[in-house]
Amino acid sequence: MTVNLDNLKELLLSSEKPSRYTGGEYGFPALKESAFNFCICFPDLYEVGMSNLGIKIVNESFLERGYCADYCFAPYKDFGAGLKKLGVPLYSLGLKKPLGEFHMLGFSLQFELSYTNVLYMLDLAGIPLLRERRKGGNYPLIAVGGPCAVNPEPLADFVDIVFIGDGESVDADVADIYVQCKGATEEFYDRISALDGVYLPARPAKVKKAIVHDLDGAVFPSKIAVPNCESVHDRAVIEVMRGCYRGCRFCQAGFIYRPVRPRSVETLTRQACSLIKNTGYGEVSMNSLSTGDYPHLRELIKSLKSNLPEGVTLALPSLRADSFDGDFAQDARRVSLTFAPEAGTQRLRDAINKDITEEEILKAVQSAFDTGYSAVKLYFMLGLPTETDEDIDGIARLCALIKGCYRQKPRKKQLRISVSLSTFIPKPFTPFQWEKQADRVEILEKQARLKNSPHMKGVMLSVSDFFTSRLEAVLARGDRRLCKVIKLAYENGCIFDGWDSELNREGWEKAFAQAGVLPEEYTCAIDENSVLPWDFIDIGVTKKFFLAERAKAYSAQVTGSCRNSCKGCGLMKHCLRAKDTDDDSV
Repeated sequence: MTVNLDNLKELLLSSEKPSRYTGGEYGFPALKESAFNFCICFPDLYEVGMSNLGIKIVNESFLERGYCADYCFAPYKDFGAGLKKLGVPLYSLGLKKPLGEFHMLGFSLQFELSYTNVLYMLDLAGIPLLRERRKGGNYPLIAVGGPCAVNPEPLADFVDIVFIGDGESVDADVADIYVQCKGATEEFYDRISALDGVYLPARPAKVKKAIVHDLDGAVFPSKIAVPNCESVHDRAVIEVMRGCYRGCRFCQAGFIYRPVRPRSVETLTRQACSLIKNTGYGEVSMNSLSTGDYPHLRELIKSLKSNLPEGVTLALPSLRADSFDGDFAQDARRVSLTFAPEAGTQRLRDAINKDITEEEILKAVQSAFDTGYSAVKLYFMLGLPTETDEDIDGIARLCALIKGCYRQKPRKKQLRISVSLSTFIPKPFTPFQWEKQADRVEILEKQARLKNSPHMKGVMLSVSDFFTSRLEAVLARGDRRLCKVIKLAYENGCIFDGWDSELNREGWEKAFAQAGVLPEEYTCAIDENSVLPWDFIDIGVTKKFFLAERAKAYSAQVTGSCRNSCKGCGLMKHCLRAKDTDDDSV
């Protein structure tokens, strides 16, 4: 079956941004049905999903093996309601094929607050939400992957397959086995459960994450579809390396994407040139968790400038202050520069292993100002373990010092400092996974203290919504009891919860009450000896290492960067930096 857009003409014309739903993007691959039809589903708006590099890499892995790989994004409420009214199932962008007719739907979980949107998309597709209700029926396999998949238990009742780790090959390996077994047979489940990176919620067992060791030889799209309307990031994106050397103790991504694997300058130059040629974009973003730590950054920038068409600019993501180089900034758009000190004092930065000094921060902003920047955005967290009032005051003091740096020389423009304050969220697979999350009263007091500081005069201050932060923490550290909460929340009208304008507090509060679950059970401190909901997943970093890092945090002891020496996290056999290390005891 194919959905005829002519029959949706009135709905499209009455919807916000109908171009989200029509397909036909420039560069979209020519698709035809195959032995295995896959559709990656991004549980957020088209503009957000079309900016995501990960889903393009996953789809490319299917296309390279001769399979069909289509896209679908969560339709906004107006279009979703219109589809339901007309009795038209949610369909894919390329083939206009109803989602229920694919062999597998793969949901990319980038953010915990997208969980209800997974149910929303299944519902619009006419697919039963619960795995048990789909048993024996002619429905696609429902799979999830992405960073949130490292604790899949809150979605365990809804999904058939969880992909954990790098998805460049294991996702398509499952497709191969499906074709060989002629469907989702018992043999199929037996064989895929033996793969690294595959977890079956219906058959709980320990699982190791999938690791792609050679990113130069890994799947990467040479061309991508250009969105029909402005997306969140309208530019070509290359991933310079995966993983992070730093080991900030609050940062889940820094641990779950270990070990660090850089791509070569030659590979990155080829990928960037191909993307620019095939899309017409005028900008290339050099992405990673810490691009300033890429070991050949200066060489890469020189190579890109030499090989890319004239006028193509380079975009540097948020940088660590100690990796900022004024020469790099000369090659980027000088609009606004972003740094993430995270904490206002050296003691707290040491406690979270944010191994940068005040001197390095000030040197970096001074270099930025001398390069021509007049706007700086700073990211900080409130509620970090061991935080005191002195640490809050330190944020204001640092802003004052940055103002002083700018005034040291005559400048043409007025300085703009923006400070973004988020609430600390304890996440699985970090040294802080056992920590308590600060409550609402504590966070409001901390925010007020900073707002009332005289040093913050003229500083643009934005704060995260506490309810959202608490909900994210609950979902991040949740167990299977939350499946019922999520389903009830969806039934209460909770979708697009990651958007401030759409957050339905009442719907979530009612869902927790209906399920008899207290959110505080998931935001309180956890005993180190407790069995954690995600303990059955092996990401390679050992619990012993996490506990040692937690102890160091309470004595404000810095571990430092893996780039300097191996820290023995448990991934030594897989890590290029530790390949000569013989000690596997950690």
